[in-house]
Amino acid sequence: MKNKHLNQNVRGIYRKSGLYLISILVLFVSIGILTTVQPAYRFSSSLLTEWTRDIDGFVFYNLLSMENRAFKQAFPEDRQLPKLSSVLFQVATNLKPDDPRSLLGNEIPGFSIYDRQILIAGEGTNYTNLPFESSPPLEEVLRDREALIDDPKEGKAQNEEEPKKDTEDKTPATDDKKVVYIYNTHTRESFLPHLPDVTDPDLAFHGEVNITKVSDHLAKALEDKGIGAQVEDADIDKVLNDKGMNRSQAYDASREFVEEAIAMNDEIRYVFDLHRDSVRKDVTTKEINGKSYARIMFVVGMEHPEHEKNIKIASELHDLIEEKYPGLSRGVVPKQGSGVDGIYNQDLSQNAVLIEMGGVDNNLDELYRSADAVADIFSDYYWDAEEVQANE
Repeated sequence: MKNKHLNQNVRGIYRKSGLYLISILVLFVSIGILTTVQPAYRFSSSLLTEWTRDIDGFVFYNLLSMENRAFKQAFPEDRQLPKLSSVLFQVATNLKPDDPRSLLGNEIPGFSIYDRQILIAGEGTNYTNLPFESSPPLEEVLRDREALIDDPKEGKAQNEEEPKKDTEDKTPATDDKKVVYIYNTHTRESFLPHLPDVTDPDLAFHGEVNITKVSDHLAKALEDKGIGAQVEDADIDKVLNDKGMNRSQAYDASREFVEEAIAMNDEIRYVFDLHRDSVRKDVTTKEINGKSYARIMFVVGMEHPEHEKNIKIASELHDLIEEKYPGLSRGVVPKQGSGVDGIYNQDLSQNAVLIEMGGVDNNLDELYRSADAVADIFSDYYWDAEEVQANE
């Protein structure tokens, strides 16, 4: 009898040892496959995010409650867990049983652009005219093109008068501190009115007459308001070409410059990334007090933990613009998921803002006026924040 029990115990030990060995082998084989497979077929954080981002958050909350029963006390009495079959079906197919858009968006070309969100809708903003980025090959972006600027006085809109300064100007100033950092991830985004040989909006790019001129103008306008600003002069599109990167990696390339600027200057408190939208003139232009302005829109990346802080500053700036320049702001939109960057380097600063300045059909006069308006409202925002901080 004792021998029988001994043999059973030995067999049990062998079975468990065998299971452990098989598990270890499977683990090592799986790791080997995941680390040696071609990058295009590997699991990535973005892929996993795409699979799980639309799953009901209550599922994950319930998983936490299995480890800590205190979570169960917060369960709504009328809330039921979704069926396991529905969750597995959604993860496996990326289709939502209760949302036909998830199927139509995959099957109908162009339909997926409507499956997006709007945090704050400005005048006329809807799902048909949200900002999007044209993505021509990098060689097209870098191609030499003729460009014309009517006004030889760079940094000032044509026929605009220079502001008269009070000899006893008491405007507060940051002195030598550069508290705003301005850069352009898509450096060569240009404007059709200044490209006489270009009619295709997807080819509106130029090495000199581009969005960087708007950044320079904005910096000067901020300086006039007493706010020191630093403009990044790196040509990110050229950096991509020199490093053999593609245009979808533009934010990776510009990130290095943002990180370096923040590391070298601890006075930087606000980070602006200026872009030019690809939507057309009827959406991106607004007449205010008899003058034509290029409308702006704020974009917030949602794929980092502190995005709520970026939403806060974008929303506050939108509200200030609407008070003083009604209709100038197109609103605030979040971006996440496949096909977009989802972070836009905004994890580097809670006061990081991506601003779409006008569109492909706007001219520099309109853009400079809008830059002046942004500097105007931002100066109010900045000095109010400084006063609050000083009184704390």
